Amino acid sequence: MEEKEFLEWLEHEDLFNIAKKSTNSFISIMKQCLEIGKEKLLLIGDFGYPTRRISPLLTACYYLAAKQLNINVDFVIQEPKRGLDKAENDVIKKLFDLPLESVVIVNVSGKIGLMDHVGKSFRTFCKTHNHKFISTTSLSTMETFMMKSVIHALSVDYKKMQEEDKLIKSKIAVGKVMTVKTRAGTNLTIDLNGVSVRSADGNYTQFGTGGNLPAGEVYFAPPNISGTVVIDASSRNSENAVLIQKPIIIKIESNKIISIEGDEEARLLEKSLQEAEKTAKHPENVRYLAEFGIGTNLKAKIIGATIIDEKSFGTAHIAIGSNFWFGGKNKTLVHYDQVFKNPRIKIDGEPLKF
Repeated sequence: MEEKEFLEWLEHEDLFNIAKKSTNSFISIMKQCLEIGKEKLLLIGDFGYPTRRISPLLTACYYLAAKQLNINVDFVIQEPKRGLDKAENDVIKKLFDLPLESVVIVNVSGKIGLMDHVGKSFRTFCKTHNHKFISTTSLSTMETFMMKSVIHALSVDYKKMQEEDKLIKSKIAVGKVMTVKTRAGTNLTIDLNGVSVRSADGNYTQFGTGGNLPAGEVYFAPPNISGTVVIDASSRNSENAVLIQKPIIIKIESNKIISIEGDEEARLLEKSLQEAEKTAKHPENVRYLAEFGIGTNLKAKIIGATIIDEKSFGTAHIAIGSNFWFGGKNKTLVHYDQVFKNPRIKIDGEPLKF
């Protein structure tokens, strides 16, 4: 799709004016998070779905911002992709045509899609080619009118958040045992010995670095975690993210999910794990407790979109499935984040204050 055709499509879908009004916010993001200079910028997006056009809206916002900044920008738009769908050939070609040390921004309704020639991991591809990158995925759960919530979460004070994330990381890194409790019934014990603590803090200014936007998360792959977690904010499953009406109770022993209890939300999660087990080469890896994370974005609110919900200040989350790309050892087909509210976190008996 050429520029003129894309802009005409945006006009037809009543999206162009929304993108135009939001351009200044994205100029700020590109300056703060990426510091783009003379690099080539590639935007990868999709068309979304009727009433759910957040993906093309974000792509349009970045495109108009790049034009105002005189950045050398190109884009490719494909049909929405899920799970094991393959990316379209135009996406693969555009990625391979990029010179080293470029910038890639991905905004997609589901996933970018499998790219056999690129490799199994888009992140690895960007790092080996020394690209800066941003990814905003799984946007199909949000109606178009929720764009304001996305922009609000993107408009955080990045420097302040990065300082807070750094402090939290330092405390976790020297700890031995973390406990997590909530009034809803969560009671977790997490081994911290040897953990590699990371943060998605929006600082992707160095070549070979990248991550999610909205930012605002400190996370790690726990070597051992046991107990009970009560999910009362949002739950990701194979179809989408759902806001919790009736909590999901997940019991864990030595990083393994041993039971999932609850109502419809629990049923959807259980069904998703069963489907993954049928497809996975190593089904025993699917029910692995892969991640513990803490939300640190003061402007992110729980709206039923995982990429925002898990960043919300005053929440924590676990993830079920794969964690090999951020310091863990478990490889499998899925990574389902489960978000809960108001965690009381202690490290070696001392409250974690932030």
